[in-house]
Amino acid sequence: MTEQEARRMRRARFEGLAHLVVEPLHRYLLRRTGADMVEDVLSETMLVLWRRLDDVPGLGAGSEADPGDVLPWCYGVARGCLANARRADGRRLRLVERLVRSQEETPAGAADHSELHAALDALGALDREVVRLWAWEGLAPRQIAEATGMTSNAVSIRLHRAKARLADRLGRKDAEPTGHKRDEGRSSQ
Repeated sequence: MTEQEARRMRRARFEGLAHLVVEPLHRYLLRRTGADMVEDVLSETMLVLWRRLDDVPGLGAGSEADPGDVLPWCYGVARGCLANARRADGRRLRLVERLVRSQEETPAGAADHSELHAALDALGALDREVVRLWAWEGLAPRQIAEATGMTSNAVSIRLHRAKARLADRLGRKDAEPTGHKRDEGRSSQ
């Protein structure tokens, strides 16, 4: 038997199995979960059945099978896929809850940075990225140049001008951001 004939026979076996089990599995899943999850779990179940086609009891070499022989095993596969989907949903919900709690737990005395974000948004996209890489990621102009594909000199000039525009927008008398040394914005080359 050629490889193409083997694939054709495998496909025919799977199509016969699918014809036999799709409707009962759909009903099974509808009785156990919400309609929004049924199609995804059914698809996952059919994928597992395709992968494990040779393990399905009662499914011989032909495409015809007895539902009493194959359905119990297929229900077990669907049950496992449903349990996996429920665990995944639980993980997603716990993550969302954690994220919401972390947003709510900001200290009452936390600084309001809306002015800074507005000033950053007023910069061009490339200038904003250069400033963020320098201030938030702590990169030197030489490293920023590597990350952005610009020259160190171009980064230093952009950074200097962007810091001046930010200082102007924020109403600072000196363009020196707090927490940074004076020579930190200059290229080391």
